[in-house]
Amino acid sequence: MADGDTGAPAAGGAAQDDAPESPQEPEASGEQTAPDHHAPVASEEEEGSATGAVEGGQDDATETEEDGDAMEDDVDEEDEEEGDVEEEEEDEEDAPTHLPFAPAEEESFEEITTVDPSYTISLVRQLIPKGSSVEKQFSDKQSANSDDGDSTQPDTADSSERSDKQGLPEEKSVSPKDQLEECGCILWDLAASKPQAKLMINNLVIEVLLENLHTANSSRVKEICLGIMGNLLCHESLVPAISLKEGLIGTVVEQLFLDDSNCLSETFRLLAAVLRSRAFVSWAQALLPDEILSRILGIVGNTNNSTLLEMIIDFMSTVIDNRDVIAMLIQPLLKLGLVDRVIGLLTTEIKRSPDEKLDRLESLKSILHFMEELSAIHCVSKAMTSNDRLIKVLVNMIKSPDKVEVARYCASVVIVISNILTDGKHLVPMISHDLPFLEGLLEVLPEVSEDDQGRYALWSILSRILAQVQGTELNSSSLDQFASLFSGKFSLIEDDLDSHVVDEEKLTPEDALVKGWTSRCLVAISFFMERWIEEKSSQGNEDDAPPTGDSIDNAREVLSYCQKALC
Repeated sequence: MADGDTGAPAAGGAAQDDAPESPQEPEASGEQTAPDHHAPVASEEEEGSATGAVEGGQDDATETEEDGDAMEDDVDEEDEEEGDVEEEEEDEEDAPTHLPFAPAEEESFEEITTVDPSYTISLVRQLIPKGSSVEKQFSDKQSANSDDGDSTQPDTADSSERSDKQGLPEEKSVSPKDQLEECGCILWDLAASKPQAKLMINNLVIEVLLENLHTANSSRVKEICLGIMGNLLCHESLVPAISLKEGLIGTVVEQLFLDDSNCLSETFRLLAAVLRSRAFVSWAQALLPDEILSRILGIVGNTNNSTLLEMIIDFMSTVIDNRDVIAMLIQPLLKLGLVDRVIGLLTTEIKRSPDEKLDRLESLKSILHFMEELSAIHCVSKAMTSNDRLIKVLVNMIKSPDKVEVARYCASVVIVISNILTDGKHLVPMISHDLPFLEGLLEVLPEVSEDDQGRYALWSILSRILAQVQGTELNSSSLDQFASLFSGKFSLIEDDLDSHVVDEEKLTPEDALVKGWTSRCLVAISFFMERWIEEKSSQGNEDDAPPTGDSIDNAREVLSYCQKALC
C-alpha cells in the first residue's frame, strides 16, 4: 500500500453484551480531518458567520444575502446560475495534502454566510469533468434557475474578469490541474459551513464529486472530493438527503480499495461521520459483505501511516459506540479475524524503535483505548481469552522496565487485562506465580490512583491473582519471594488505600466493589506474612541463615497494617 499502508469499559469485567448499550445521539461531529489544517477553527459564535480561510484568496468577493435570503429553502430547492464549464484535467499530483477542519454541527442560531453564493457555484462548476453527463445537467439547472430569476445566479463575465472579481485561480497563470485542485480545496473549506453546504448540494456538488471519483486518475483529486464530501456529511441534518443520491454509498465504499493513505483517511473519516448520524443503517449494511470487512481489517493490520491509523480507529470506535451497527457487524468482524488484527497492530507498535515511538506518541494510546472498548464487549472479550498471545503481550507491557511508557498507558492496559480475566478465569493460574508481573502491577498502582476505572481494574486483577496464590501450596522459596515483594512494595498499597478512604455511609456500589477487592488482597497478604514470620522465627540454628531482625520487623509492620485495615 502506498506510503507503507496496505463507552469506556468497566474495570473488572466486560461491561457490555454482544450489542453494546445504545449511545446518546451525538451533539456534533465537530471533528478535524487531520492535523495541520490551513483553515482556522470557527468559534461557536463565529461558526456559520464565516467559512474560514479561503485558499487562493477572495479579495473582492461581494457580500452575500443572509441565510434567510439565500439559504432558507430545503436541500432539494433549485438555485440559479448561468455559466460555462472550465476545462480541467485530472493528472497524478504530489501537492501537499489539504486538510481543512470539519464543521461543528447544528448551531442554535441561524447561520449566515459572508461568501457570495455565485462564487461558490462557480467553484463547483470548475470541478465538473469535461464532457461528463453532469456538465449538461449542471448547465440545464443553472439555465432553469436563471429563468426563475434566482438571486444566486453567478455573474456571466468572461473568465479572466471573473477570476479577478471572485478570487478564482487565473487560467493563464495555472494549469487546469492546479486550478481544479485549488477550487476543490476552497470548496473543502467552505463545506464546513452549513449554509454553504446546502448551497453546494442544491447545485449538484454531490453529482460532480461522484463523477470525479468515478473518472479521475489522480489520487489527489479523489482525496479532495472525499474531503469535501466528508465535510458535507458532518452536517448531520443533511446526511439523510445526501445518502439518497443514487450510487453515493456504493461509490464511497469502493474507495476503501484505493491504495493511497490520504484517500483512505478521508474515506474512514466520512464513514465515521455518517455512522454517527440517523441515516447510519444503509451505510452499515453496505459494509456487511466479507470482502469489504476483510479489506477494512487488512488496513487495520497493515497501515504504518499515523493519520490513517487515527482515522480507522475512530471509525472502528464509532462502530462500537452504535448499538445497532455493532450488532450487525461484530460477529462478521470476529469471524474474519478482528482480534488477531488488533493484537498484531498492538505488537507492531510496541516493537517500534524509541525514535519511531516518539514520532507516534498518540498511536499506542489510540490502539490501547480501542482495545479497552473492544474488551468491554462480552463476545469480543471471550474471543480475546482464547488468544494466549494477547495476555502475554499485555503482561509483558506491565513487566517492562520502561515504566515511563507503561505509566502513560497503564490504565488502558490494566482495564483490558481485567476484562479478559473476567471471561478467562483459566488465564489466572498462568500469571499468578509471575512475580515480575505482580511487582509491575504494584509499581503502576500510583499511576492509576486517580483514574477510577484503572484503579478498579488493577485491584480486581490483584485480588484474583492473590486469591489464586493463597489457594495453592507454597514452598519455602516461593513464600520468601512473595514476602520479600510485599515487604518492599507495600508502601505503594498503603499510600493508595490511605488516599482513598471513603465514609461507610457514603459508599457507592463502585466503592463497595473496590473495598471487597482490597479486602481480599489484604487477607491474602496477611496469610503470606503470618506464614513467613512463623516459618522464619522457628528456623533457629538450621542451615539456612535466619532473616535479619529488620526483615521480620518489616513483615510484622505489613501484617499489622493489614489487620487494622480489615477490622
